[in-house]
Amino acid sequence: MTKKLINSVDSCVDEALCGLIRANAGLSLLQGHRVVLRSDLDNLRGKVALLSGGGSGHEPAHGGYVGAGMLSAAVAGGVFASPPPASILAAIMSLHNAGASGILLIVKNYTGDRLNFGLAAEQARNHGVTVDMVIVAEDCAFDRPSKAGRRGLCGTIFIHKLAGALAEEGSSLDQIVAKVTEVLKGIGTLGVSLSPCSVPGCLPSFNLPPGDMELGLGIHGEPGIKRSKVASADEVVKTMIDHMTNPDSQSYLPLKSGDSVVLCVNNLGALSCLEMAVVTRAAIICLENLGAVVARVMSGSFMTSLEMAGMSLTVMRANEEILRLFDAKTAAPAWPNLSTARVSGHSYITGPPAMGTRPQDDKHSEGPLSPVMRKSLERVCSTLLEKQEELNSLDRAAGDGDCGNTHAQAARAIQEWLQDHVVPGCPGKLLSVLAGLVQEKMGGSSGALYSLFLTAAAGHVTEGRSNAAAWASAMHAGTQAMRRYGGADPGDRTMVRKAASGAEETRNLTARAGRASYIAAERVTLPDPGAVAVAAILRAVQESLEGQK
Repeated sequence: MTKKLINSVDSCVDEALCGLIRANAGLSLLQGHRVVLRSDLDNLRGKVALLSGGGSGHEPAHGGYVGAGMLSAAVAGGVFASPPPASILAAIMSLHNAGASGILLIVKNYTGDRLNFGLAAEQARNHGVTVDMVIVAEDCAFDRPSKAGRRGLCGTIFIHKLAGALAEEGSSLDQIVAKVTEVLKGIGTLGVSLSPCSVPGCLPSFNLPPGDMELGLGIHGEPGIKRSKVASADEVVKTMIDHMTNPDSQSYLPLKSGDSVVLCVNNLGALSCLEMAVVTRAAIICLENLGAVVARVMSGSFMTSLEMAGMSLTVMRANEEILRLFDAKTAAPAWPNLSTARVSGHSYITGPPAMGTRPQDDKHSEGPLSPVMRKSLERVCSTLLEKQEELNSLDRAAGDGDCGNTHAQAARAIQEWLQDHVVPGCPGKLLSVLAGLVQEKMGGSSGALYSLFLTAAAGHVTEGRSNAAAWASAMHAGTQAMRRYGGADPGDRTMVRKAASGAEETRNLTARAGRASYIAAERVTLPDPGAVAVAAILRAVQESLEGQK
């Protein structure tokens, strides 16, 4: 069974509801029921109240959408189980007793939800309550839906939002029903999953072989329309939107060039934020390629399926009136803080700042020290390339095994620069050039540390001031910069050591900075690769200088 971070299977739904309510002062729990209510019920007097709900496991739906401007209450069932009619009726009566002029039930098209909400509605009418019900059925998966009809999916939250805005403005129950019924004709949703989900205490809801994905599944893990190999995000999104808008299907979303739309990219539970952003980009571009004008975009977790790794796309045609209702303020904690600016046509690239030329691109003039410094650099580069695999091997013991590769990248970048440029006669200018090269080409923390060292040292050596004292001052300034920003000191098992002897001594030190500090000391028994690299660099400079005497 899949691991769950819960206290018990039996208590997880009630504890989750308690967590939601304790974290949001605008919500309250109806005693004896799994019903989330607005805590300001008095503000419902004379207005239509909205009630929705369904099985748990779809969080933040539906309790997260309770608040002024959206739902007045939400009733929760067990995980993936329709809520009981008694709790639905209790919620209806609470809203009625608060003075609501009528109650609108917003119900996803699942048999259990329709039956239980329908029964509660009939019972409420027997108590003299004005009740109506809207069924959300916007699933675009099946070309020929069965008698049960299209399923209700993430498009439900669009109805929550639009109906909530209308209710807040004082629209009547009939007006709200008529408006959202019309809007529903222009909403479509389709989901895709890379993995199943599992109800707490149960095995996964279905089996999906590694490398496969399922298109068109329901939010409870109900079967989709087809399985295929996982493709790129762009390909998956195009397949989904093409299917949703295919007029050969009875479930298609009519969409023509020039239509203004709202897009919801919904995380079904386990996609990373990075994946969601990639999918969102693909969906916007795909819709724009069809000629649609993307007016608003929601991207995040809005109607999940526990820990399912997948997402759904919901598209809603939206005229100016729909956008006005969509943009209306709401206190519901799960509704995102969206921009009211149109997405399509918005300039989203900002030009680069004026930075001047890079030091490595400047033109320099040679000086007496140029030949000496060139030979030293050539020796350093050849040494680092020779030691590439040795440094990688040392790094695999405590890092990601690429220390040799990053130093080799820097060495090759310097060699390429030396082929096309003269070495400046001013040592400080050369250090600035090297700082720019390693910052750009070396990457990682090593690139940043070397660039820090070289940048800080550059101001202490000039063409007219390059004696031993100046170089000592430059070395000190560079080392201090590395310690200040890198947080490392001598004795911390890092590159901040005394050349060769210090590098060898790092095998007996406990790492207190850098990536190796996260690894148990007994597992780190080899010298620090960064310190070995620094020792090799200094030894290469020394040998080069001795060879030129």
